[in-house]
Amino acid sequence: MSGNNATSKRAGPLAGTLVVTLEHAIAAPFCTRQLADLGARVIKIERPGVGDFARAYDTRVKGLASHFVWCNRSKESLTLDVKHADARKILDALVGRADIVVQNLAPGASARLGLGAKELRAKHPRMIVCDISGYGDSGPYRDRKAYDLLIQSEAGFVSTTGSADEPAKAGISIADIAAGMYAYSNILAAMLQRGRTGEGAHVEVSMLEALGEWMNFPLYYAFDGAPPPPRAGAAHATIYPYGPFAAGDGKVVMFGLQNEREWATFCDRVLEDARVATDERFSSNVLRVANRDALKAIILARFAAMTAAQVAGVLDAAGIANANVNEMRDVWSHPQLAERDRWREIGTPAGVIPSLLPPAIPDTFDARMDPVPALGEHTDAILAELGLSAAEIDALREAGAI
Repeated sequence: MSGNNATSKRAGPLAGTLVVTLEHAIAAPFCTRQLADLGARVIKIERPGVGDFARAYDTRVKGLASHFVWCNRSKESLTLDVKHADARKILDALVGRADIVVQNLAPGASARLGLGAKELRAKHPRMIVCDISGYGDSGPYRDRKAYDLLIQSEAGFVSTTGSADEPAKAGISIADIAAGMYAYSNILAAMLQRGRTGEGAHVEVSMLEALGEWMNFPLYYAFDGAPPPPRAGAAHATIYPYGPFAAGDGKVVMFGLQNEREWATFCDRVLEDARVATDERFSSNVLRVANRDALKAIILARFAAMTAAQVAGVLDAAGIANANVNEMRDVWSHPQLAERDRWREIGTPAGVIPSLLPPAIPDTFDARMDPVPALGEHTDAILAELGLSAAEIDALREAGAI
């Protein structure tokens, strides 16, 4: 069962690879969508009538959910009630043909279904099994439910973001994304190893451990009981000046300095006062951070005489890195994305929508950009591939198994 319905002219490196996934929400779907980007055939098992609960998060994309559209293009949707005896036979047959099985069900659910990594790999030694969970398959937190915000909190991320008065979560699901990225990259690593040894692997990804890796800078900054980095809003907690600054027209410019050479240039060419560079309050980054309020007043006084566009022009002329503080409508029309031809169109059950190309595809193949599936859209076709007749498929549907 190695078919691939990719429409790319140049097939990706995972063409002919079958991924069966019992997934919901973000972490596992984001992982498997990227496998699909590389050409894998991804069959998504969904609950009849309901499907992945991310389908109902919102209706912002022509009636479809924004998270679901993002994470599920190029997949096939098969509806199965995996607790129904007849559906289990289908699931077992399908899994038996898979190269990769991915799941992020509730803690212990895959094992209860007979889809634990140990059992699967005993039957299928070349199979790669990837389990994504909140806290991992052992330890005191093993059976706790885990949502993105909760993991952001447990990993200490929330304590590092927001203002001095109030912590804040990230505006996107970074714990899910981190887990999905580590699942994706380590599945690829397991495939490389399987190519050398012939053996599959069990890839276990914990959301807490994935986001914990991303937290290593603040962890080390607070090493051995030292104070953690202060919450600084959109500014950098430990480098200054680095963050948002208002111009005279009320608009905000984001800019940052990385070293003493840039600091001297900034004072000379942007502040137009080279003496500030050697002011004893500001002569090193540590001192600038300690005296950021005084330095901020000097910077804002200079920027007050200019519009944000003029500030950006002066920063550009001095070679100081800066950026616009864009909103979503600005990103949709971003000139850099347009000039680099990063947008494509993909199909959905609600019609054609724009979609960004994956950010890092080698030039030897084309990223797969196939439609987002309707719930159960491919059920009949997949069951027919497994050898079921139309009458048998109708009987399964009547019994509620599919």
